[in-house]
Amino acid sequence: MSANLLLHINNPTDLRKLDVAQLPQVAKELRDFIIDVVSVREGHLGASLGVIELTIALHYVFNTPEDLLVWDVGHQAYGHKILTERRAKFDTNRQLGGISGFPKRSESVYDTFGVGHSSTSISAALGMAIASQLKGENRSHIAVIGDASIASGMAFEGLNHAGVTDANLLVILNDNAIGIDPSVGALKNYLTAVKEGKNPKQNNMIKSLNFDYSGPIDGHDIGLLITELKRLRKVKGPKFLHIITTKGKGLQLAEEDQVKYHAPGKFDAITGKIHAKSEEHLPMKFQDVFGFTLVELAKNNPKIVGITPAMPSGSSMKFMMEAFPDRAFDVGIAEQHAVTLAAGMATQGMVVFCNIYSTFLQRAYDQVIHDVALQNLPVIFCLDRAGLVGEDGATHHGVFDLAYLRCIPNMIIYAPKDEIALQNILYTASLGLEHPIAIRYPRGRGCLAGFRFQISDFRFQKVEIGKAELLKEGSKKAVLSTGFIGNNVTLALEKMNNSVGIAHYDFGFVKPLDEKLLHEIFAQFESIITIEDGVIKGGFGSAVVEFAVKNNYQIPIETLGIPDVFVEHGTVAELQKKCGIDVDSLAQLLDN
Repeated sequence: MSANLLLHINNPTDLRKLDVAQLPQVAKELRDFIIDVVSVREGHLGASLGVIELTIALHYVFNTPEDLLVWDVGHQAYGHKILTERRAKFDTNRQLGGISGFPKRSESVYDTFGVGHSSTSISAALGMAIASQLKGENRSHIAVIGDASIASGMAFEGLNHAGVTDANLLVILNDNAIGIDPSVGALKNYLTAVKEGKNPKQNNMIKSLNFDYSGPIDGHDIGLLITELKRLRKVKGPKFLHIITTKGKGLQLAEEDQVKYHAPGKFDAITGKIHAKSEEHLPMKFQDVFGFTLVELAKNNPKIVGITPAMPSGSSMKFMMEAFPDRAFDVGIAEQHAVTLAAGMATQGMVVFCNIYSTFLQRAYDQVIHDVALQNLPVIFCLDRAGLVGEDGATHHGVFDLAYLRCIPNMIIYAPKDEIALQNILYTASLGLEHPIAIRYPRGRGCLAGFRFQISDFRFQKVEIGKAELLKEGSKKAVLSTGFIGNNVTLALEKMNNSVGIAHYDFGFVKPLDEKLLHEIFAQFESIITIEDGVIKGGFGSAVVEFAVKNNYQIPIETLGIPDVFVEHGTVAELQKKCGIDVDSLAQLLDN
């Protein structure tokens, strides 16, 4: 058997020239290649390692890209990208100007559907299958979905529809019992029973939806996978293959700690040991400020409950789940359910903290409007990962929340500029509000290096709703910022040789706006600049412009933020620079 088979595979056609007996070596080389690159460049590791054999088998059996393959979420698609003409570019993964960390239609003909959010694969592949039928095309359509994603409502909607069609659709359930955190819920328990042979065949829920069900089979047995995929390729109508895999397969530490190795950062490619980063003098992560504060508030208020859709670690809701397991809920990948569950609890007087990443709240927009805001229920939405998030790119930037929430009646919107402001608004919300509130804060660390040492005594102060704050006095030009991006303004002003004439205001509340202060600002200054790390159209700057028009103010207003494009992937610093809201760009702008 010749060495370095992977080096001679540029596309699936090359892969299909090999004997089945050679494919285990390809699998080993592919795993090693991913480990080598991700250990240095970072990225999503565990999911891709778990589907190496499946990836090879799919491209070996099916005639991709003529046969259409859809990956759910896309965390697991690194092997797919390497086998489909991107091996040489894989070291640019998730870097500015490089390939995306997720399947992306504009990147490759093999990426049949752009993904990044969960549970879309079945609906998308079914849509393709029905379209192929209508066009008289004989193609296979495959959706690969995980056990966490398949529990989402949208996945069930797709299964429900597919089961009453004769579409040429194959759904492959990659069952490893874990998403980013361990899978939860009754469906997870059902799948566990199936794997352990405790579920009678006649009670198979997938069969009851009119799918040809097979499995569960070992997803790391490449010969078995190929045999079964060849059989299923000839079966008519909707088909379902249940495979069992291990997330992080092939790297011992990744298999042992699957949560940590979902996206481990830099690590040793041989041992798997993660390179430690000193956090001694670094500010706390905003998510941890949220998590620790919620626990402290919950100690004194038995009505406080926490909800997160499958992000207990990423949101730090895990601290509440550990301290008060009966009052904190991971509902799985079910954002719509999370929001309406929160609404139901709020009707009964509970103080509900619903923590959802900004980009994922988009999935529950109707529930926010209809179930929460329309009924004016005081649900406390904590929107983690707001603003530019970096290397995960366009599917994950939390840049739309200000615009899509600001238009909703009854909604309060607040963006803390630092850790203390976040802590105080959480405290204020816990005391009871008359309206729902969305509190948005960024991914990563704050700006107060000593804040971690204040966490034990919690010097809470009540925040006045709708009140803005003067941070720096000036006489000619006023800079109005909202949230954490305001720290870039502060640093820019400190960097300038002469910033005497420039005032800086922090508008933590985007809704309601501090109109009393705005009247004073418009009466005093010659020009105004607004800055936000959200989209310019419809965001904070738009709110200020609307105020000016309504009150017939004529002074120039410049709005800075995220332009009207889907921002690509790169570091937060690189992306801020592209958008003109980094410290250097702001200093140059303000100096003119």
